[in-house]
Amino acid sequence: MAEKNEEQFIMVGANYKSHLPKEKVSSFWGKLRGKPIVSLVVLTTIVLCCIFAEYLYNHDPSGFYLQNLNEPPNSEFYFGTDSLGRDIYSMIWYGGRASIIIGILSMIIITVIGVTYGCISGIANAKIDAIMMRAVEIASSIPSLLLILLLVSIMGKQDVLKISFVIGVTSWFALARIVRSEVRQIRNYEYVLAARCMGANFLHIMYTHLIPNFVSAILFVVISSISTSMSVESTLSFLGLGLPVDVISWGSMLSLANRALLSNAWWVIIIPGLFLVITLLVITNIGNYFRKETNRKASNL
Repeated sequence: MAEKNEEQFIMVGANYKSHLPKEKVSSFWGKLRGKPIVSLVVLTTIVLCCIFAEYLYNHDPSGFYLQNLNEPPNSEFYFGTDSLGRDIYSMIWYGGRASIIIGILSMIIITVIGVTYGCISGIANAKIDAIMMRAVEIASSIPSLLLILLLVSIMGKQDVLKISFVIGVTSWFALARIVRSEVRQIRNYEYVLAARCMGANFLHIMYTHLIPNFVSAILFVVISSISTSMSVESTLSFLGLGLPVDVISWGSMLSLANRALLSNAWWVIIIPGLFLVITLLVITNIGNYFRKETNRKASNL
C-alpha cells in the first residue's frame, strides 16, 4: 500500500518548477492599438487641405460662373457647381477654414468662461455657490437656439468673429457644472489650503493647482464643443441666420439646400454635408478616446 502511495504522490521542493514570466512585446503597432489613428489622419488631412487651399483650388471660390449653373461633377468642376455658378470643389477647402475657425474660437470662449465660472463657484462659500449654480440652471433651461437667435438679432450682420462669440457665450453652462463639481472635490486638498494660507490669489490657485487636476476630466467636453459649434453654425446658416452667402463656409454652402432640392442638384447638399459630417464624427471620436482614457485612469486609482 505504501509503495502504491509513493507512486501516486511525488515529493517536490520549492524550486521544482520555476515560473518564467512572458516578456511583453512592445511593438510600435501595439502602442497604437485603441488610439483613434484613423480619425487623427482624416482630421489632419482635412485641416491641411483647408490651410493650403491656394494649392488645391482650380477655380475662384467666390467667382460666379453663370454659364455653368448647377452643373454636376465633371472634369472641369470636380464637385459640380451650385445655383450661383460657384465651384463647389474650391469652396470646400476655403469654406472649411471658416467652419474650423468658428469651431476653435467658440471652443476657446466656452473653455475660458466655463472653467473660470466653474472654478469661482467651486471654491466659493455655499451661499455664493448656490446663487451661481441657480443662475447656470436658469440659463441652461432656456433653449440654446433661442438664446443664439436673440443675440444674432441684436448683433446684426454676422461674420466669423461674431458668430463664434454668439455660440461661445451660449454654450458654456455644461462645462461650468463639470468644472464646479471637480473643484469642490479638490479644493480642500493640502496644497490648495496651503496656497490659500500663504496668500495666493485666485488666478494663481486656479492655473497652478486647480486646472492641472481636472483638465483630463474636461477634455471630452472641450474637444466635443468644436464639433458642436460647427454644427450650430451650419444650422444657423441653413436657417438664413448665420454667415451670409458671400462668406464661404460649409454652413453657408448648405444654406442653398432648398434651391438644390428644387433643382434636383444633389451634389450641392451631399458633398458639403459629407465633409461636415465626417469632420464632426472624427472630432467626436477623438473626444470619446480622451473620455475613455480619463475613465480608465480614474478606475485604476
